[in-house]
Amino acid sequence: MPDTPVRLALFDCDGTLVDSHANICRAMEQAFAGNGITAPSPEAIRGIVGLSLVEAVAVLAPGADAAFHHAVADDYKAAFQRMRADGALEAEPLYHGLVEALDRLAADDWVLGVATGKSDRGLAHVLAHHGLTDRFVTLQTADRHPSKPHPSMIRACMEQVGSTPDRTVMIGDTSYDMEMACAAGVRAIGVTWGYHDEALLRAAGAEAIVHRYADLCDAMKAEVTA
Repeated sequence: MPDTPVRLALFDCDGTLVDSHANICRAMEQAFAGNGITAPSPEAIRGIVGLSLVEAVAVLAPGADAAFHHAVADDYKAAFQRMRADGALEAEPLYHGLVEALDRLAADDWVLGVATGKSDRGLAHVLAHHGLTDRFVTLQTADRHPSKPHPSMIRACMEQVGSTPDRTVMIGDTSYDMEMACAAGVRAIGVTWGYHDEALLRAAGAEAIVHRYADLCDAMKAEVTA
């Protein structure tokens, strides 16, 4: 670990870096249909984005048993893989201003990372598609950690790059991101262009709220001092 801990900015992926709601809904609809049950509404699916798959399905189908939850999660993965192989995935655009914000943070000596409920494969695909792979030093996913809001992903990021809770910020669009940040003892910044509204973000522990990427860097300067 360096003598002075680095300043670490961690980003969620879905709803924070990219808008992936359409693809998530399509894959979830196919997974539920394949198991004989009508899928929940897009609004309900929007609410679970950020959780790991089994946990997400459990929230969407609380009356079903664990076997059903695992079956739907497996079918969701298969549906996503089919969609990708068939070229049927809709574009998952970057949110406006992201690249400029990453440039500013890097110029200000922030180390960047991702903590996401996506799989390793899914995250790698998104970052490569948008030319962002080299922007992030640490990548932690649901493949190797408990679901959010467990703090495991944030702790692994800090350990990997040599940071500490007082010099780490978690940026995300859901209450799960904010709760994970609080559980890890790091600062939490909520963004309102994703899938949970400002009231949920604040209730879950967001210390700052930003409405556009152009305001993120200023909010982070207020959160973690040099």
